[in-house]
Amino acid sequence: MNSDPPAPARPKVWASLITRLDYLPGLLTLHHSLRRAGSAYPLVALITDTLPPAGVQALQARGITYHIVPRLVPSHQRDYAADPRFYDTWTKLAVFSLTRYSRVVLLDSDMLVRQNMDELMDIPLDPPPEEQEQQAQPDLPPPATNGHTTPQRSRIFAAVPACTCNPLGKPHYPPTWTPTNCAFTAQHSSPSAAQTSAPDPGPLARLNSGLLALVPSATLYARILARMEHDDTADMIFPDQDLLAELFRGSWVPLPYVYNALKTLRWEGVHGAIWRDEHVRNVHYIMDPKPWDEIGDKGEWTGKDVISRWWFDVHVERKALEKTRGISDEF
Repeated sequence: MNSDPPAPARPKVWASLITRLDYLPGLLTLHHSLRRAGSAYPLVALITDTLPPAGVQALQARGITYHIVPRLVPSHQRDYAADPRFYDTWTKLAVFSLTRYSRVVLLDSDMLVRQNMDELMDIPLDPPPEEQEQQAQPDLPPPATNGHTTPQRSRIFAAVPACTCNPLGKPHYPPTWTPTNCAFTAQHSSPSAAQTSAPDPGPLARLNSGLLALVPSATLYARILARMEHDDTADMIFPDQDLLAELFRGSWVPLPYVYNALKTLRWEGVHGAIWRDEHVRNVHYIMDPKPWDEIGDKGEWTGKDVISRWWFDVHVERKALEKTRGISDEF
């Protein structure tokens, strides 16, 4: 009889990448919004050696666990001068290496959680390939492949499809990024269903990597790193999310927009037809200005966007609570 105690269960966490101080107010308010929404799971910060000591001290003061991850840069990288925010996003892929956790939901630091979404920790996803190989029966055929060398799984991660409308008309975006090809356009006639049902990713099958629910895997991480070394990474306009969409095409689970509600979706003429304030669980403040950029010198709100004001109100609440705890840094 085996008397060894069972191995402790690996925890589940939210995670967010932070590489520089100007995004730190976003991560700290994201952390507060998760607690405010009653999440049962902690947020961990993924940091690189580019984060100054003041940033690390801010995380420590608030009891936020952090892990140092390598800065990921492909050998063949595109010039992202038109969108400098993309230089750091390759590093988000390091989340697949966090095998100390059984489930990680990656959130961009320019997000605000409005409603509890702990259910993302339990949506069915495939176990990591290394576990499947250990459990595989020798008389069963190997998994099918998708034309590369990656076994074809159907639920490697979950994400919200990308909005491919290009509402700002950015000239460097692909010409195929049009409302006709956008996954959300097809939902305009059924806005009630759009609150709970994911759209078909559409002909482009693109995703937004602002939120990724995944099971970390050393095997998958190795495949991702190997894919980053291909010459065509220099052609990827949306770095990490283009790589994931191409490497795992047809192998990820689409989620409803409410889990990664891009602020641009609410705009008239984009996807205002499906946006419902009361149903949004998580707002994503893509592009500039960020909500923290719209705070005046005296801490007052200077912006005009209603949903950015949502972020500011939670930020003010966070700062007041931190003051009672003796935390009064610049963030």
